[in-house]
Amino acid sequence: MKQNLSRLSRRYAGALKKYLRQGSRGTVHPAHGLGLQAVKLGLETLDVAKIHAATLATLETSSSRDGIIKRAEIFFTEAVSPIEKTHHAARKVSADLSQVNKVLDRRVLDLAASNRSLKQSIVRRKTAEKALNKREARSQKLLDESRHLQKHLQRLTHQILAAQENKRKRISRELQDEIAQTLLGINVRMLTLKREAAAGTERFKKDIASTQRLVDNSIRSIKRFAREFGKHHEA
Repeated sequence: MKQNLSRLSRRYAGALKKYLRQGSRGTVHPAHGLGLQAVKLGLETLDVAKIHAATLATLETSSSRDGIIKRAEIFFTEAVSPIEKTHHAARKVSADLSQVNKVLDRRVLDLAASNRSLKQSIVRRKTAEKALNKREARSQKLLDESRHLQKHLQRLTHQILAAQENKRKRISRELQDEIAQTLLGINVRMLTLKREAAAGTERFKKDIASTQRLVDNSIRSIKRFAREFGKHHEA
C-alpha cells in the first residue's frame, strides 16, 4: 500500500508540474486519471490534498505564485472529482439503502401485524371449531337420548295398551259370566213359575215377585259393568 501511495505521489507531482509549466495549453485530463487511481487505492480527498500540498511545497517561490496556486487548485479539483463522485454515489447508495431499510422495516412491521392477526384468526377458528365440536357432541347426545326415550315410550305405550286390552278382556269375561249366571237363574225361576202356574198356588205370586227382583238386580249389574267397561275402554 505504501509503495503504491509513493508511486501515486510521484506521478501526481510530475503531472501537476507539467500542467503548471504548460500554462493555458495544459489539460487536466491527467488529474482525472490520477483521481481514478486514488479511488482504486481507497484514498480519500484528504490523502490527495496531502499529496497536492507536498507537491506545491517543492515548487519555487515566484511573483506569479498566486496564479500557480489557482491553476493548481483547478488540477486538484479535477483530481479529487472521482473521489467526490464516489462519495456522492456512496451517499446516494446509503440514502437508497436507508430508504430500502425503512421500507423493509415497514414491511417487517406489516408482516408482524399480519402474523399476529393470522395467529388471532387461528385461535378464533380453533375456539369456534372446539365450540362447534362440543355442540355437535351435545346434539348427538341429545339425539341419542331422544331416540332412547322414544323407544322407552313406545314400550310403555305398548304395555299400557296390552294391559288395557287384558283388563278389558277380564271385565268382559266377568260380565259375561255374571250375565250367564243371572240368565241361568231367571231360566230356573221361569221353569218353576211354569210348574206353579199350573197348580195355581199362593207361592206362585211370591216366586213372581222374587223373579222380578232377580231381573232388576241383573239389569243393574249389567249397567254397572257397562259403565266400568266404558271407563276402562276410554282410559
